[in-house]
Amino acid sequence: MKPPTARPLAIANWLYVVAAMIVAMVVVGGITRLTESGLSITEWDPISGIIPPLSHAQWQAEFAHYREIDQYAAIHAGMTLSQFKGIFFWEYSHRLLGRLIGMVFFVPLVWFAVRRAIPKGYAWRLIALLALGGLQGAFGWLMVRSGLQPGMVEVSHYWLAIHLVTALFTLSGIVWAALDLRQLARNPAARPARLTGIGAATGIVLLIQLIYGAFMAGLRAGLVTDKWPLINGHFFPAAEFASHSLGDALFNDPYVVHFIHRWWAWVALGFLIVLARKVRPVDRRASIAIHSAVGTQILLGIATVMAHVPIWLAALHQLVGALLVIATAWAAHAVGRRNAAT
Repeated sequence: MKPPTARPLAIANWLYVVAAMIVAMVVVGGITRLTESGLSITEWDPISGIIPPLSHAQWQAEFAHYREIDQYAAIHAGMTLSQFKGIFFWEYSHRLLGRLIGMVFFVPLVWFAVRRAIPKGYAWRLIALLALGGLQGAFGWLMVRSGLQPGMVEVSHYWLAIHLVTALFTLSGIVWAALDLRQLARNPAARPARLTGIGAATGIVLLIQLIYGAFMAGLRAGLVTDKWPLINGHFFPAAEFASHSLGDALFNDPYVVHFIHRWWAWVALGFLIVLARKVRPVDRRASIAIHSAVGTQILLGIATVMAHVPIWLAALHQLVGALLVIATAWAAHAVGRRNAAT
C-alpha cells in the first residue's frame, strides 16, 4: 500500500530520466575508450575537477601531466596541445556527466524524502541505487589509476569490465524500480515484481556477454580480424589458445576473447528469444523490444568487426547494448509481475 503523500509515478518518471542519462554515459564512456582518451586526466578531483582548464597556462599544465605517463610516449607521442584538448574533451565529458547523474539522482531523492513522497519499502532501494552510482565512480577512478601505473599504456580490461557492468547493473536496477513504481501508481495494492528463473538465467547469460564485450574493448580484440564468420580463415583460434594457459587464454588473449564474444552472442540470443516468448502474452511491447534490440545488436557487432571498428559504429553497438539491457529488465519484470500476481 502507498501512503497518501506518496508519488510513485513522479518518482518513476524521474528514474527514467536518470536511466536515459546512464545510457548516454555508457556511450560517452565507449567513445572515451575508443579514442584513447581515458588517461588524459591523470588526477581525480571530485569537486575542483568540475572546472576544466580555462587559461593557456592551465592547459599546458594538464598536458604536462599527461606527457609524464607511459601512454603518451607509447600512443600519443608528438601530439599537439590542440590534439590533447580533443582527447581531454571526451574524458572530461564522461566525468562531468557522471557528476551530473549523481546530482540528478541525489537532489530529487532528498526532495522526495522530505516530502514523504517515497512509497513504503522503496526508500532503501533508492538509497542502494545511489550507493551503486557512487561505487561506479570509485570503480571508474580505479580503472583510470590502473592505466597510470609504470609500464602501463592503457587501463586494465578487468577494471573496464567492472566499471561497465556496474553501470549496466545500476541501469537495470533503476528501470526495474521505475517499473515497480509505475505498477504501484496504477494499483495501490501492487507488489514488487519478482525475478523468475528465466529472467535470472537470461540475465546471467547476458552478463557474460557484457563482460566479454568490455574485454573486447579493453584488449582491442575487435581489431584482430575484419572477417566474419571465420577469424582470419579459422573458426577457432587454436594456435593462440594453445600458446596460453587456459585461464590466460580465456581472459587475456584477444583472439580467444573475440571468439567467445562472437559466439556467446548466439547463446544470449537463444535465452533472450525464450524470455521474449515468455513475456509476449503479458506485455507484447517488451517482447518486440527484445527482438528488435538483440537483432540490431548482432548485426551491429558483425558490421563493427567487418568495418574494422570505426568509432561511430562501435559507439552505436554500445548504445544498443545498453538498450538491450533495458529491454531485458523490462521483459524480466513483466514476467515476474505476472507470477507475483498469481
